[in-house]
Amino acid sequence: MSITVDGAPKLPSAQDEARFWALLEAAWERLGPEPVALRRALRERGPADGDADAHALDGWFAPFLDNLRALATDLSSEELTALDRVVERKLHEIDRADVHAVTDGSDDGFLYARGHIVALGREYYEAVRVNPALAVPDAGCERICYLFAHLHDERFGAWPLTGSGISRESFSNPEGWRE
Repeated sequence: MSITVDGAPKLPSAQDEARFWALLEAAWERLGPEPVALRRALRERGPADGDADAHALDGWFAPFLDNLRALATDLSSEELTALDRVVERKLHEIDRADVHAVTDGSDDGFLYARGHIVALGREYYEAVRVNPALAVPDAGCERICYLFAHLHDERFGAWPLTGSGISRESFSNPEGWRE
């Protein structure tokens, strides 16, 4: 189910993307109003705004990821593969030099920085995609990068085959690294 009939790379469906972002929001909402307010402040701050603590959410990531994992635990192989395909695509789309210029990081460090951007939800992701200056330097969320893949492997004994034809790994998006 990971490759289309014509052999073209498989893209996430609009339904899969909507489900992915909804699961992230549900995982955050279970934590109460404080992280919701912190995410909004981070998203709405100006690039030079010192009022928002860019690392105020750091302590919230572990319980958020535990919630996300719990929400996805009973999903089918196809559903987990679809969610992993969305994560892969989102990480790939912001694998760009302008995002790296703000977040910095080695191969793994930049992957985790992009994971941080994705983990904060659709609104923050879209804000950073348009204005990379809103990204947080020295931030990371490693677990989100492969959360659905690991869950798939644990439940079904194999890594999901997304069929996307792309990589989530750092510096692999040729469109993001044109000279």
